[in-house]
Amino acid sequence: MSADHWLADTRTSYDTVAGSYADFVREALAGAPYLRASLALFADLVNAAGGGPVADVGCGPGHVTAHLRALGVDAFGIDLSPAMVDVARRDHPGLRFEVGSMTDLDLADASLAGLLAFWSLIHVPDEAVPTVFDHFRRVLRPGGPLLLGFRTGDESTLKARGYGGHPMHVHVHRRRPDRVADRLRAAGFTVEAHMALDLDKSASGAILFARRRS
Repeated sequence: MSADHWLADTRTSYDTVAGSYADFVREALAGAPYLRASLALFADLVNAAGGGPVADVGCGPGHVTAHLRALGVDAFGIDLSPAMVDVARRDHPGLRFEVGSMTDLDLADASLAGLLAFWSLIHVPDEAVPTVFDHFRRVLRPGGPLLLGFRTGDESTLKARGYGGHPMHVHVHRRRPDRVADRLRAAGFTVEAHMALDLDKSASGAILFARRRS
């Protein structure tokens, strides 16, 4: 599948479900203590490294961006979907949100103190992951922390209907943490920690903490 094809499908799908998705995740962090703990640790790592701008890439309706700001992080959001960015700006006035793609980040080299991609890699096909990780490394400062959250497994499935029952057309890619870690190392990151989530549920996940090597 070409980059133009899957990016267009992802953009259109999330434009369609933006309002319903925002309702679905609005209180999600309140019931997710391990995710909140990972975000708090990420904020501590950013601040310990001197602080600075942090990009929430694939920010959706901005709930994680806003949570990071409440933790004292200078976070801003980037999302592929213009409708999702509109919702984020509506729900979190005063915070910075912009339209962009993780496959071609419009950010200066070494301009970020940290980068977060929380469940936003799930629609990126395997062949595009190295490009995404290269961009993550490029825009991070040497030593800057990276936090990834993703679904775990070996399969990819087509999601044809989503939040609020609206039509979607996106592939959901599950990945093994060891393979994601190997790709991060190949892109110039040191992988520092791995947290497994929801091991007794069908939709298990993982958190990886990494850091850009100099």
